[in-house]
Amino acid sequence: MLNPRQVLERYQQTAIDKSIDEMLDLYAEDAVHEFPFTRPGVPSRLEGRAEIRAFLEANWTASPLRYQAYCNVVVHETADPNVIVVEQDATGTVSTTGREFALPNIVVLTVRDGRIVHFKDYVNVLAVAEALGRQITPDA
Repeated sequence: MLNPRQVLERYQQTAIDKSIDEMLDLYAEDAVHEFPFTRPGVPSRLEGRAEIRAFLEANWTASPLRYQAYCNVVVHETADPNVIVVEQDATGTVSTTGREFALPNIVVLTVRDGRIVHFKDYVNVLAVAEALGRQITPDA
């Protein structure tokens, strides 16, 4: 059975590979994936594998962001051995421009029985917009 650090490592690799099936295999059937800081038009909470799959299919297919590595990874243990807090930068290139990017984020990852049951993804939406050459405005 995978521990939270092992799940994190697999999660990072499946994000680099953009492997939806392998990514979903990391989640419990009733998992919750949250984006506490999000932009208009993006859900802040996904419940269950079906919603997570639909989100990944819509966003990974359309996104020109190609992750190549996770850098500056710092894992903080918590009082609960099933929960870790992760600081990391996802780095890569934008396929349409070749521009390099670094997306800092913090993750609170809860794993039970070797699967993700709760993933709080504090992604930096401003860094994502900048990587894509966009500005976030009240109307965006």
